[in-house]
Amino acid sequence: MGSIVAENRKSLMLFSGRGFPELAKEIGEVLGVAPTPADAYDFANGEIFVRFKDSVRGSDAFVVQSVTHGVNTWVMETLIMIDALKRGSAKRITVVLPFYPYSRQDKKHRGREPISARLVADLLKTAGANRILTVDLHTAQIQGFFDGPVDHLFAMDILAEYVERKYAGRPMTVVAPDSGRVRVAERWTDRLGGCPLAFIHKTRDPLKPNQVVANRVVGDVEDRVCLIVDDMIDTGGTITKAAEILRTAGAAEIVVASTHALLSDPATERLKNSPIAEVVVTNTLPLPPEKQLDKITVLSIAPLLARAIREVFDDGSVTTLFGGLS
Repeated sequence: MGSIVAENRKSLMLFSGRGFPELAKEIGEVLGVAPTPADAYDFANGEIFVRFKDSVRGSDAFVVQSVTHGVNTWVMETLIMIDALKRGSAKRITVVLPFYPYSRQDKKHRGREPISARLVADLLKTAGANRILTVDLHTAQIQGFFDGPVDHLFAMDILAEYVERKYAGRPMTVVAPDSGRVRVAERWTDRLGGCPLAFIHKTRDPLKPNQVVANRVVGDVEDRVCLIVDDMIDTGGTITKAAEILRTAGAAEIVVASTHALLSDPATERLKNSPIAEVVVTNTLPLPPEKQLDKITVLSIAPLLARAIREVFDDGSVTTLFGGLS
């Protein structure tokens, strides 16, 4: 006999970073597998140490890390986790990044600027990642930065189902907060049955990050529920200024739907004092108690991530989860 034939077994193992372990636990509950226990701590000088307590040899490893505030710490921890899995002989390593860090730095606006979204992809690949699974990238072309498969998930159905249920029977207009979000807003209008589309014409000073000058609304918004859609809320400047323009234009009620709630200061204060009636987000990032408002509704992304992880593990099609949308 010239060879040894082994039974082809696959084992799915889930690993959680410290950025948002509650999300990894929730994903594990849907999948029926608990995150693998690990020793993870910081040395006195800030260096990160990670060691998994169980053998990972031959496993299909899924590393879940929500890159929340303290972005650079969690990016580094993710790279160290990947390296630990690679050196532990994991068969395949999929990095589950509900929010892709540095996604806004996806191109050069002027000379001598970095393309940091590409750098993150290169770091993940060099560390040993075979695949990336993420939700609502800031721009879809980031998928091409990683030299390997990227599964791009969409939270629109989760958000839209809630909006349809809550505001059923009321005239609605989908509003893009700037021209760059119009394509996303068009998908929302299709998802909501062809309701009207509007957008805010604005300008932004490239020398002053997170500062926006909103000008006027283009579209039919008077006496309608206006749904502002965006991929993320950082300092809240864009959507709160858009909401003020919509109120001036006669909107009956203003609702915001966004996937990633970064809510960097002073976002919470801006949202609290804005004419926005409700902000609907997902838990791709943790929302600490001091940032929770009565007008913020958080929907769980865990079932979607769990379904996608299962499809990847079973060598199925992630695209079928969205009817072919990519």
